[in-house]
Amino acid sequence: MSNAQLASFKIPQIENEPFRHYAPGSQERKGLQAAIDEMKQSLPFEVPIVINGKAVKTGKTAKQIIPSDHAKHLAVYYEADEATVKAAIDGALAAKEAWETMPWNDRAAIFLKAADLVSGKYRYKLLAATMLGQGKNAWQAEIDAAAELADFFRFGVKFIEQMYAQQPDKNFAGSWNRGEYRPLEGFVLAVSPFNFTAIGGNLPGAPAMLGNVVVWKPSPAATYSNYLVYQLLVEAGLPAGVIQFVPGPPPEVVAQAIGHPSFAALHFTGSTQVFKKLWKDIAFNLDIYKGYPRIVGETGGKNFHLVHSSASVTNAVLQSIRGAFEYSGQKCSALSRLYVSSSVWKNGFKDLLVKETKKIIVGDPTDFATFNGPVIGRPAFERITGYIEKAKKAGGEILAGGTWDDSKGFFITPTVILSKDPKSITFVEEIFGPVLSVYVFEDSDWEKTLELVDTTSEYALTGSIFADDRAALIQATNKLRNAAGNVYYNEKCTGAVVGQQPFGGARASGTNDKAGSISIYYRFVSARSIKENFVGLEDYSYPSNLV
Repeated sequence: MSNAQLASFKIPQIENEPFRHYAPGSQERKGLQAAIDEMKQSLPFEVPIVINGKAVKTGKTAKQIIPSDHAKHLAVYYEADEATVKAAIDGALAAKEAWETMPWNDRAAIFLKAADLVSGKYRYKLLAATMLGQGKNAWQAEIDAAAELADFFRFGVKFIEQMYAQQPDKNFAGSWNRGEYRPLEGFVLAVSPFNFTAIGGNLPGAPAMLGNVVVWKPSPAATYSNYLVYQLLVEAGLPAGVIQFVPGPPPEVVAQAIGHPSFAALHFTGSTQVFKKLWKDIAFNLDIYKGYPRIVGETGGKNFHLVHSSASVTNAVLQSIRGAFEYSGQKCSALSRLYVSSSVWKNGFKDLLVKETKKIIVGDPTDFATFNGPVIGRPAFERITGYIEKAKKAGGEILAGGTWDDSKGFFITPTVILSKDPKSITFVEEIFGPVLSVYVFEDSDWEKTLELVDTTSEYALTGSIFADDRAALIQATNKLRNAAGNVYYNEKCTGAVVGQQPFGGARASGTNDKAGSISIYYRFVSARSIKENFVGLEDYSYPSNLV
């Protein structure tokens, strides 16, 4: 469909979505509570595969459990089989031409409308699904499924507008140089995680905004909230086939997608081990592809707080509690290793850390008093509690927590482990749960501790430096230059905001393409340079040819 371009459009002013705080007696708390009650009364929900805009139901189903009450399940979803995945890929490729040739302002309008649906009509429903299905409390669901998701869509439109505006600023007389940012040739595979509904929307959404078509494989543990995201995109006007919603067994769906000749890119968030395997598999398949696939991934973290002797005790403690235990430590950016100078530790840090950690309320995430909900499922529960047992056997001292209960939900108390061995297992390996390992260093060993922080883990995602001494901040920043892709001063190592702190890390933590910035959008385009000549040649020879 052709459309006359009669103006150069400018998108509306983009701002971050304001947070709602759900204080007692507020209208937003009443609205959210009503959505939670309605969802509890209506579950379980049926979630189909969606191919070319049509619901597909195979002969195989699976359940998304409620991790705080594992006898119940939030949804029953259909799992894609080989024929369904093939249909999804074929349908996406068939939708590609019409989508990539749609005028930019029309594509932009779809995602701007989707953002308004997130922040308005769907807000409480998205939060309720995230709280029940993924175990987040109200605040964690708000900053994820409402604010960050809306920000991804709105700022994505802003960043793409800025990217399209990047044009050659030099032209020889009689010619005009231009650049265009083509969608990739083929389809993008988006593989999203359980822990952020917003990432579920952004992984398929970012490449789709640019005119790409996407096969989206959501996490089994976030299927229902992700289906709501898909539904609101359709309501916003996303054409059928542009994003194919394909829940199912991850190894089979992903293997079939990356084995297709038209596979053009992987947009991934998940475990380091899975990402490394996919990279190897893609490399093995290289000869069958039309081009070199783009690989964009954010994986794990072993994130640190480093507390200098000049640090403010109260701030460092409270920031560490939030960084380690919000969402039960199930953020890629969550704090898991804490290095504290001896003088600070003895001057109230230890006592305040233990006291405040023991006050944390663990329970049903739909109870507004709850700070920590459950971990996501049985495998996570067993892995995390196994690490606590290993830490104890290695000589670690449990200062707080260290208990758990899976009789109804998968609950683990926030656990603080003091260790004299800074290379023990819980400092090195990713746990992805509410476990904080602490090492106390002598003030005189500051420089040695910088080296320790930098070399202990294979990851390099986030980290925080607490110091009122500016020279110490500068020294640590320089020494830890490659230890974290997001570094914070006197602030917890979690909570990156779209458009403010672009997110991503290097080393084993991923490709550091910075979600929440313009950078990531360049990864899903293939630029083409255009030169148009206005003055014809009268002779093929050059002046240097004259004799």
